[in-house]
Amino acid sequence: MTEPFLSSDEYDEQAHQLYNEARYDAALDLLREGLVRYPQAVELHVGIGYAQLAREEYAWARSAFDRALAIDAEHEDALAGLGETLLVLGQLEGALRTFQRLLDLGFGDDHELMLQVGRALFREGFFVEARRFLELCREAHPASVEVCASLGYTAHRLGMDADAFYWLRRALELEPEYPEPRIYLANILYDRGEIPAALLHFARVKPEDHFDDLGVWRTIELLKAARNAGDTDPEVRPWLARLAELGRDADAEDLVLAEIESLQPDGTSRDPHQLELFGTLMRDVPGMQKRPVLTSGVHVIETLGGLTLRGTWDELVVHLQTAEGAWADGTLQEFMQVFARRGTAETGVRIPVGNSEAFLRGAAAAGVIRILQ
Repeated sequence: MTEPFLSSDEYDEQAHQLYNEARYDAALDLLREGLVRYPQAVELHVGIGYAQLAREEYAWARSAFDRALAIDAEHEDALAGLGETLLVLGQLEGALRTFQRLLDLGFGDDHELMLQVGRALFREGFFVEARRFLELCREAHPASVEVCASLGYTAHRLGMDADAFYWLRRALELEPEYPEPRIYLANILYDRGEIPAALLHFARVKPEDHFDDLGVWRTIELLKAARNAGDTDPEVRPWLARLAELGRDADAEDLVLAEIESLQPDGTSRDPHQLELFGTLMRDVPGMQKRPVLTSGVHVIETLGGLTLRGTWDELVVHLQTAEGAWADGTLQEFMQVFARRGTAETGVRIPVGNSEAFLRGAAAAGVIRILQ
């Protein structure tokens, strides 16, 4: 009995599954078979573009996205794929025009699309541009843990550690067991010399959540120092086992290349902040948004829980105490002291409690809040 033809949607769906399994050759074969029967199926052209992009066949990927856009000039996935391909090819202006086209077509509130664009820009080192698209995504989806984490990575690469602390901790507030932002935060703290705070976060991540040996090495080092432990210590052994697993995944050539790429011509480390990023991974950007004019002396802060509070410095401390809830029955001074101790423990940044303004500015430096105005 002859098997029935697949529809173009079925070809696309099956190829998408193969793509998710990193079986790009099989996905391409299936998509090309589908195009023989459905040459005008835009989704199949788009699928070929992404499969070839994954295989680093950039010229072919661009051609596939161009064919898709010749059929449907407003296809959002084709535009995003073309922009990403142009970025890799070093054509920044063309990529930015393509990404702007997505905004002009009204896709600025599309969570997956804006996140894809932001990550693509980040991977190619265009951090200011990445931040713009990630901020657009956050405005439409403020509770997205992926967007908050991505904003944290981007802020760090822009040298904005207070913002990095805030967004990484905001991501962990939304999803405490999300390992990637916690590992990244722990590595930032380690690089800053905030050893107790770094260990606090490293210790909350399981060995199997690490896919880069940097964090594992650092966890072992910190555990040994803090516990005065050796390799046979029960707390250390699982980390050594994970380190061995990661080492088996890399052959000798990979290790040599990684060592070479990590050095600059003078023999120093290329970038001490090369941390685990997006699993593949400027506050005022002109035209992004206009904030309302506020009465003199009135400020705006955002909490880790995403609440926006307004008032004078003194009023904001009262509002923050109310929002936190746990210290509602204590005095303001007691609240500030406990809040400051928690912030210092998690980031190493000392938060003064002498007056409301100093306290809130210190809390912002520790990433416990974000000062918007």
